[in-house]
Amino acid sequence: MSNIDPSDRTKGFLKKNLETLPHKKRIEYLNQKLRGIIQYAYKHSTAFKEKMESVGLKPKDIQTIKDLEKIPITKKADLVDLQKKNPPFGGFEGVPISELRRIYISPGPIHEPGEMEYNELGWAQGMYASGFRPGDIVINTFSYHMVPFALHMVDNSLHRIGCIVIPTGVGNTEQQVHILKTFKTTGFCGTPSFLLNIAEKAEEMGLDLKKDLNLQVGFVAAEMLPESLRTKLEEKFGMVIRQTYGTADIGCLGYECLKKNGMHIPDDKIVEIVDPSTGKQLGPGKTGEIVATSFNKVYPLIRFGTGDLSILTETPCPCGRTSPRLIKILGRVDQVTKVRGLFVHPGQVDEVASRYPQIEKYQVVVTRKEDRDEMTFRIELKKDAPRTEALKEEIEKTIRDVVKVRGEVEFLSEGSIPEGAKKIDDQRSWE
Repeated sequence: MSNIDPSDRTKGFLKKNLETLPHKKRIEYLNQKLRGIIQYAYKHSTAFKEKMESVGLKPKDIQTIKDLEKIPITKKADLVDLQKKNPPFGGFEGVPISELRRIYISPGPIHEPGEMEYNELGWAQGMYASGFRPGDIVINTFSYHMVPFALHMVDNSLHRIGCIVIPTGVGNTEQQVHILKTFKTTGFCGTPSFLLNIAEKAEEMGLDLKKDLNLQVGFVAAEMLPESLRTKLEEKFGMVIRQTYGTADIGCLGYECLKKNGMHIPDDKIVEIVDPSTGKQLGPGKTGEIVATSFNKVYPLIRFGTGDLSILTETPCPCGRTSPRLIKILGRVDQVTKVRGLFVHPGQVDEVASRYPQIEKYQVVVTRKEDRDEMTFRIELKKDAPRTEALKEEIEKTIRDVVKVRGEVEFLSEGSIPEGAKKIDDQRSWE
């Protein structure tokens, strides 16, 4: 059993001096950090220098968070295009490749440089705010394969707090249950839907989730977390589950505290909420796109557009943290969407369809059944093309290869997909 006093999980801060900064001091701190990264990136990142020069800017023109509006937003699609033209990192890297520890490849494909010493604060702040403490034994069920999140971000952040990590990755549900039981594991990192899979498998194996297992804290990401699912999992295990938000490109952009009062912005990022059509900053309480700036010198992404919509609040949080908070993630600006924790792009949908000349029209529909994402590739075939089981299976294999997420193919009659229909139709509803 864990020797961590449950009351210790409900108090304290990872970096109290930063997390409780008064508003005016926080702005001064962030403006100072911003000036430093702008000067560094202009000197060392060719892509950033070109972006500044394209609108006639010099580092001296960016002194405050408000000045960020002058810089064009970089979107995920821009990273893909620029990396194709200027491999491997599109000129966004701020150090020579010889100074990297690892290189990651995310769906897109997008290449991400992994710094020698991982110093990002956000994920660790979020874990601590969720109740993770030194000495916790944690299973990290995010994928360790190619992408940076599990190994680079989550694993390093758990180590920073003083947790012992069991790098399980996704899948092998029965074995994960045995690990939880054998090591009296206290912490879970992963998607909420995979934690539900583990719960169901453990119950199927005849275990009492509260008596036979020892999960106390959960840190979930990469999927929406409906309150109904959170409540179900917390009650099944007798644990606390808090969610976080970020991207593999730029890291953590928001984390819940125990007060469950929106997602605190970490102290090593600037997060703007902007009008998606103009890039102009919007005030608290207004819906807009989340645009983020990192102070990471190895990969200095400045004004990175996440494509996610949210609302910012600056009202005080009872936990004592003074950072602004994202109230919730409201959806996507574009048609890119997340399915089972991975982004699915319209370009990937086109790529699948382009391999089959017999496809006339196509559309991806994302739904949610029993707290799990389901992706259906709806297809209208050309008149002379036979609908065979073999073709269905072959396209489903291509979907796995290209999109990296399982999808089911459904053949439709002619005219079923209307003209001008979204390429990715996200029909999920969140409470």
